Amino acid sequence: MSTYEIIKNTLSINNIEANELQLNQLTRYYELVVEYNKNINLTAITEPYDFACKHFADSLLNYKYYKENSTLCDIGTGAGFPGIPLKILRPDLKVILVDSLQKRINFLNIVIKELNLSNISTIHSRAQELTQNGVERESCDYIVSRAVAQLNILSEFCLPFVTINGEMIAYKSTNTKNEIQLSKNALTELGGEITQNTEYKLKHLLSNELQTRNIISITKTKQTPTKYPRPKNKITTNPL
Repeated sequence: MSTYEIIKNTLSINNIEANELQLNQLTRYYELVVEYNKNINLTAITEPYDFACKHFADSLLNYKYYKENSTLCDIGTGAGFPGIPLKILRPDLKVILVDSLQKRINFLNIVIKELNLSNISTIHSRAQELTQNGVERESCDYIVSRAVAQLNILSEFCLPFVTINGEMIAYKSTNTKNEIQLSKNALTELGGEITQNTEYKLKHLLSNELQTRNIISITKTKQTPTKYPRPKNKITTNPL
């Protein structure tokens, strides 16, 4: 089975609809990740069946959720997940990819050019320094982040940049109850409220095993105090 067919069939069994152009873009994206992964630490997952499931399908489980023509900022995007797959299937979105490593940003710029993606940009920055690098506070309809940090820590990185009534979307695996419990104080302080915690069953094309994924939606209900986000060492060593 070709890589194109693996990606197509993996998305299909996870109820994700992609047209021929989008499937070709995803296939080329996969090829670029594998090629550049030889010199840059992008991902440990390179086998096509696993990649299609654990990177592409996982990034796209909620691709229909985002409002049309909204601004979506992917913090700690790494090799571009979930931001680039979302941009491919949702070309209406304005996407900002943020990562702290310049080598990964350089790679993402290559992907954007190679796939001919428009209305998407990259920023080399730590999350807590975004205001110094072109992202204004409370300017993004959605901030998304996948496997970056525990929810109480992640909230301080993300919520200051979400618009009022916008949302922070955290892509998580299982066992989110403890994280949610630990994040209550942080969310109260930062002006966020958990409005959805949706469980998905991620299907692998070769394996009968279903992987449980959770996507937590946090709505920004009020302005975040200007003292947040604090420097990274304070966020991580003394979380709210």
